[in-house]
Amino acid sequence: MWLWLAVAILSEVTATLCLRASEGLTRLVPSLVMVLGYAVAFFALSRALVAGMSVGHAYAVWAGLGVALIAALGTVLFGDRLTPVQLGGLVLVVVGVVAIELGGARHA
Repeated sequence: MWLWLAVAILSEVTATLCLRASEGLTRLVPSLVMVLGYAVAFFALSRALVAGMSVGHAYAVWAGLGVALIAALGTVLFGDRLTPVQLGGLVLVVVGVVAIELGGARHA
């Protein structure tokens, strides 16, 4: 189930970066990769849910890590700038995802 969630996250991140690279869907290859990436992301997310992951948990990890990866890669690939407040917000998102994961851990 975690492998499916990882595929969902990486596919969604790839699709979102291609959305930016498509320049308003005017560039064919990034536009096609974007459509395929979102399709794979939702398929993989659905497989993680079928495998037993809870919706809230899956979506929190998917969205939180996706946002952090997109923000980080946007700075590297597109020269996007992040202010200190935005960086702090990203840290809080990651801390929130970790808290959700730890809070849901089953104790033996």
